[in-house]
Amino acid sequence: MDAFIRFTNQTQGRDRLLRATQYTCMLLRYLLEPKAGKEKVVLKLKNLESSVSTGRKWFRLGNVVHAVQATQQSVHAADLVLRLCLTLANMNRVICFICDTVLWVRSVGLASGINKEKWRVWAARHYYYSLLLSLARDLYEISLQMEQAKREKSASQEPLGYSVADEETEWLQSFLLLLFRSLKNHPPLLLDTVKNVCDILNPLDQLGIHKFNPGIIGLGGLVSSLAGIVIVACPQMKLKIH
Repeated sequence: MDAFIRFTNQTQGRDRLLRATQYTCMLLRYLLEPKAGKEKVVLKLKNLESSVSTGRKWFRLGNVVHAVQATQQSVHAADLVLRLCLTLANMNRVICFICDTVLWVRSVGLASGINKEKWRVWAARHYYYSLLLSLARDLYEISLQMEQAKREKSASQEPLGYSVADEETEWLQSFLLLLFRSLKNHPPLLLDTVKNVCDILNPLDQLGIHKFNPGIIGLGGLVSSLAGIVIVACPQMKLKIH
């Protein structure tokens, strides 16, 4: 109970719970819409999803400051590739949150002359860029871990555990084995990769790059939210900058 209280006392923790609720409603609504007699339930889920989405906007108002701080920290990363990916990703997050704040100002009626659709597209575009750069960081980290696992295997002369004649199949099995071991030994990297892959579905759909049905968006958002909950609840699962 104490752990739950500490989690919900954090702004990020409350936002993750609301986000999980929002995308659960979206997923359930998609699953129930084709069924007869579920119109009232679908309407309630739609209203709840909209209310939760509106509530989450309040929690995101201070995210610009956090993104600026993250940018300042990433500038000092020792690895050049990580420094470049993280700094650019955080800069895009700053712009995204600025757009988000402008949309919030428009939604509460403080400025009616704001072009809502234009700012929404800008927010989605910079969110997409941020996720692409974050995924590039994940892939780079995975390649480093695979290289390390390969060196350790070579030093110990550990057998790969398969025997195939085809060289392409042999290479693929070796690659998948190294990938599995690298992610298994580094849960924060696995969690961050899964989260970013699931998150990128939404901007892909919003920008029209690839259309997904609401069920896929809802499932991706739910998985990403659960990963985010784990990261907030267990700080040791957060991928560190080095």
